Amino acid sequence: MKVLIVENEFYLAQSIGSKLNSIGYDCDIIANVNELAHHDYEIILLSTSMANFEHIIEIFKHKIIILLISYISSDTVLAPLKAGASDYIQKPFMIEELMRKIKHFQEFKKINILNHTYRSYLKHKFETAKLPNFDYKKFKLPLILKTNNQIFADHFVFNYTNEHNIANIYIDLSHQQNLDKIFKDNSLYYLVNFQTLKPLEKEKVLNLALKKAVIIHTNANIEHSDFQILELGEDEKSFESNGILTIDDYVKHIIISYQNIFPDTDLSKKLGISRKSLWEKRKKYGITKKK
Repeated sequence: MKVLIVENEFYLAQSIGSKLNSIGYDCDIIANVNELAHHDYEIILLSTSMANFEHIIEIFKHKIIILLISYISSDTVLAPLKAGASDYIQKPFMIEELMRKIKHFQEFKKINILNHTYRSYLKHKFETAKLPNFDYKKFKLPLILKTNNQIFADHFVFNYTNEHNIANIYIDLSHQQNLDKIFKDNSLYYLVNFQTLKPLEKEKVLNLALKKAVIIHTNANIEHSDFQILELGEDEKSFESNGILTIDDYVKHIIISYQNIFPDTDLSKKLGISRKSLWEKRKKYGITKKK
């Protein structure tokens, strides 16, 4: 990974560059903002004592920028962070502390990319599991979701966590060895395959879940006065189930899943129907094509 060190203190810049090079980074050093020759850097170590250092922030504001500051002020810290810098470290500092910050922001950036990828994937996957327009703010936890297809419960939890801007801890009860240690903190827990537990195990989980932020999915009937139970319906169709879809359900699934990938000409050919029939089926199923 390429690193740009913008620092006019020669020995400090050399020391940082030598350390980073020794562990696999590819470092370039410039002592003047005007010496910048190209922009293919992922990490920028920027001294705020440099003239016009704000120009470097403007160029690399979507990269990892760590400020090397001599003193803390609005000009050296607050304004640069607001402009796009990631963090700062005050001179003199230990190289190990700088390394810790670099690795932290590399991991943070990686997690952000993965999070965006997973959310995009799930959003696409849930297009085949339509839910009513719930007011997710009104649901009180703990909550039990009863549905034959887990993807509908997954979709509900995905929407619930988005609406409340929180994360959840996913636990498959069919693979859980020690039920007593399910809940380790006050996070939101999403438990699936509740129906696979034995009666005494079910009772234990429900007792542990009382007064916790918990959403439980099951495909079996449950009666429990302390839990709100939401049935998502018995007529839901999904490829996540083990059943066989009807021709109409299959065609509807293909149209929803692929209409934004293939043009109508190709999609109708793959379905073995005309473009007019494709239009008629969209109208029949109430499908709107995104433009």
